[in-house]
Amino acid sequence: MKDSCFEKFGVMIDNSRNAVMNVRTVKKYVDILKKLDADFLMLYTEETYEVNNQPYFGHHRGRFSKAELKELDAYAREQQIELMPCIQTLAHFNALMRWPVYAAMADCGDILCAGDERVYALVDDIFATLAECFTSRTCNIGMDEAEFIGMGRYFKEHGPVNRMDILVDHLKRVAAIADKYGFRLVMWGDMFYKLTGETEDKATFDKELADKIPHNVNLIYWDYYSTEQAHYDSRIENYRKLQDDVWFAGGLWNWTGFTAHNSYSLKTSLAAMKSAIDHKVKNAFVTVWGDNGGESSRFAVLPALYAAKRYSEGVFDMDVIRKGFLDTFGIDFDDFMLAELTDTPSTDDASIYNPEKYLLYNDPLMGNMDSLIRGDEGERYAACAVKLAKMAANGEFGPMFNSCMKLCRALEVKSTLGVRTRELYLKGDKAGLKGIIADYDEAIARIKDFYEAFEAQWMWENKPHGFDVHDIRIGGLLMRMEHAKARILKYAEGAVESIPELEEAVLDPFCSKEHGQNPVCFNSWGMIATCNVL
Repeated sequence: MKDSCFEKFGVMIDNSRNAVMNVRTVKKYVDILKKLDADFLMLYTEETYEVNNQPYFGHHRGRFSKAELKELDAYAREQQIELMPCIQTLAHFNALMRWPVYAAMADCGDILCAGDERVYALVDDIFATLAECFTSRTCNIGMDEAEFIGMGRYFKEHGPVNRMDILVDHLKRVAAIADKYGFRLVMWGDMFYKLTGETEDKATFDKELADKIPHNVNLIYWDYYSTEQAHYDSRIENYRKLQDDVWFAGGLWNWTGFTAHNSYSLKTSLAAMKSAIDHKVKNAFVTVWGDNGGESSRFAVLPALYAAKRYSEGVFDMDVIRKGFLDTFGIDFDDFMLAELTDTPSTDDASIYNPEKYLLYNDPLMGNMDSLIRGDEGERYAACAVKLAKMAANGEFGPMFNSCMKLCRALEVKSTLGVRTRELYLKGDKAGLKGIIADYDEAIARIKDFYEAFEAQWMWENKPHGFDVHDIRIGGLLMRMEHAKARILKYAEGAVESIPELEEAVLDPFCSKEHGQNPVCFNSWGMIATCNVL
């Protein structure tokens, strides 16, 4: 491979949305990055790592032990990959706040209260632990998406204070602690813009604010949302008004359900990397998040990851990239792309849509997502399952492809089941409803098959912690399917007079007429499964 256009290029992998990679998987990712001539791997851990003096930090969350971090650091170092800690020091502590000892440190929601000395004692314990476990002295300290900083307990105790000052003062305290342990920091830069009320291409700053950023802190411009280079150009240029040596982070879309969206990631990464190269950004990486349960395999993004690395070298020819992927992984690029379930239709303006998630969890009686169903989903998922079957036998990534294949098999029957049930009910076709019971039985059997394949994928890749959530979700789905089947049969046999849920109108879940029957991206399991309070 050619030398990168960046001084450092790496990958950040989320280990905080229930799916914490096991040691074997982290090592496998290190091996992959070695093959790609990448430079670093960031382990994103909000509180899923052991911290000195903090027994509740990551308790029952599959946290990395200090011994595991030391083992992984040594392994990465042998492979000439820098293992970087990637943590939080302000917000994104929603899981941590379940414990009273940390809830007492909160400002509001998942945000720590700036100025609280207990917070800085915690931060000191964190950096003491990181210094013990990591060779790298670069740490991503987070601090993103804390829009309500200073608006909870801080406001009650201090009254109205300029919230930019709160952010900067907190950053200075964290940076000073990190400096004590020899760390240089990077942080997501969005809060400097959000607190101005302007977008990242329009916000303006005075030199006084720029001068307040501690000497050992670099900002990260993160952006996963555009396929236009001009979008990234304007924002990099504006970040440079605040700090010249800005890092860039793109996104490999893996956080909206059970599969990656590599096609869209290829487009966003191409535009983003070209912009970062043109602007001579020194350091760049791509993120692999796991929102709403960490459902998708981290390996599902390999085509987009490989392409992003080649983009970072100035290689943009997809034929060259496809050949290189085959040479590197021994798998055809387009065959691997099947893992994004490409037989589901795309909207005209984007390729981010996740019907494989919302059609799985869509309730067969309430049908919150029924308005989005076209009617041909069963045929499309059946065709996709056939294509994926040959990949399920792959020795290296078979568990991922098998899980995707079994999901398609389940959706072949499940995806339109509620719509067909409602149609028969509204027609008063009790014979038809008796007949559809067989489809419920088949859907239940196939969901169980998918569950087994998904569990195998999870345990192959992750620690067991966090899978309890999927036991609850898929187990709840199966129980609901059994319950719906029983009520339908009772109605068909005259034991009950009605099924009230099927008599309510089907409404667009987004209160809009724009979607029609086009697929969307909707990633909240709770809001898909029910309109009721969980």
